[in-house]
Amino acid sequence: MTLSGDLIIGGANVRGAAAAFSAINPANGNPMEPSFAGATKEQVEEATSLAWDAFPVYKETSLDDRARFLEAIAEGIVALGDDLVMRAIDETGLPRGRIEGERARTVGQLRLFAKEVRDGRFQELRFDPADTERRPVAKPDLRLRNVALGPVAVFGASNFPLAFSVAGGDTASALAAGCPVVVKAHSAHPGTSELVGRAVADAVAACGLPRGTFGLLFDAGFEVGQTLVADHRIRAVGFTGSRRGGTALMKIASERKQPIPVYAEMSSINPVILYPNALRSRGAEIGKSFASSLILGAGQFCTNPGLIIAVEGAGLDAFIGSAAAALSESQAQTMLTGGIFDAYCNGVARLSSSPSVSQVAAGKDGTPNQAAAALFETTAAAFLANPELQEEVFGASGLIVRCRDDEELRTVVGSLEGQLTIALHVDAGDIGAASPMISQLELLAGRLLVNGFGTGVEVSPAMVHGGPYPATSDGRSTSVGTLAIYRFLRPVSYQDFPIDLLPEPLKLF
Repeated sequence: MTLSGDLIIGGANVRGAAAAFSAINPANGNPMEPSFAGATKEQVEEATSLAWDAFPVYKETSLDDRARFLEAIAEGIVALGDDLVMRAIDETGLPRGRIEGERARTVGQLRLFAKEVRDGRFQELRFDPADTERRPVAKPDLRLRNVALGPVAVFGASNFPLAFSVAGGDTASALAAGCPVVVKAHSAHPGTSELVGRAVADAVAACGLPRGTFGLLFDAGFEVGQTLVADHRIRAVGFTGSRRGGTALMKIASERKQPIPVYAEMSSINPVILYPNALRSRGAEIGKSFASSLILGAGQFCTNPGLIIAVEGAGLDAFIGSAAAALSESQAQTMLTGGIFDAYCNGVARLSSSPSVSQVAAGKDGTPNQAAAALFETTAAAFLANPELQEEVFGASGLIVRCRDDEELRTVVGSLEGQLTIALHVDAGDIGAASPMISQLELLAGRLLVNGFGTGVEVSPAMVHGGPYPATSDGRSTSVGTLAIYRFLRPVSYQDFPIDLLPEPLKLF
């Protein structure tokens, strides 16, 4: 399939009128065809204006029509076949298996939300009937439903070119809620974004929906994203990326005449707490599993385990020895972009140069843009005295914190920022020590897991992929699973409405 490098505005291919850029193959550093032209401020406004015009119609589409639209997007993505897979591989350096798995997840998310829409429970329909006989004041007729917020700006993520990008979880949940979507594609994989964007635009047309229901914009810098969030027609934002990027968008959104919610997934080091009995019985086994999780996807998942907390002893030594041995044999892996590679190298260099940190393992060196894994250790006292050791190093870098006793371990845990995940490794003999900490851990993370690692986020009605700041901008929300739809809804109550004036869903009572 031939790529155009064009924006998608109102269902049509439109050439961007701002500066052009090209995708870079991270495996060899070569630019890729075609060039993609960025959107101007006027083109952003055209896309948001069309989305605003589409909103009153799209938000009232029948549940079945909306579900069929989501299913049509899924079918369109599948129909792209190897064109999509190969372009994504070339733009990201990720292996075929990862891309094919991510495509399956993207399609699965869309179909899951189609099922959620048909079920209709997200509307939260409520009816509290009138009581004219109540004294001293008659009781009114009250009916409630959730309504869509309005057009949503979605930012494609660098590390998930499909599942957190043009038709990923933010887009799927916003469309499911009844919100038109304008996507700012990530500049690292514009070809992949265009292919998926076409599938979405084709589904809009095939389902007879307003042409502003979906838009796709390109930009190699920040201007388009900033303009999009500041636009008065945008009513919510979905973002996955760095803390710096997320907080910048939050600031813009908060300073608008009408502030809007920004659902930003940003920074997490996903602590792993190792308990003594588990370490004594299987420390080496846990160490090997940890190493595999750390290097998965070159450490470029938001849930890779970056921090190990444990009490000193032979079990911890066995863990470190096993993890170090596995990492020393690990091959360097291509990172998504040159910028991400440079940031990773700088983060590793910062840890290496810290006088309170020592390196215990390093993976094999690779070619330019390929990152070698790195494992470091420090003491609890040093960790507590140096808050910068909590900073995320995006990539396959981990830090072990040695604690003198259980009290010091609890102090370290208490110092942590908000996280996406926290993992506990326990045996039966550790339950007594771990149990009192659960309520504290609930305050720190959106997902707690036992005897595993956070990598691998199941798309499920029971999944939470979120957490207190800085893991996300709003710890009450999730960007994965069916609960994600509630980010883009708000409740409206209708009092004493005549039946003919009520919205259709509320006429059923």
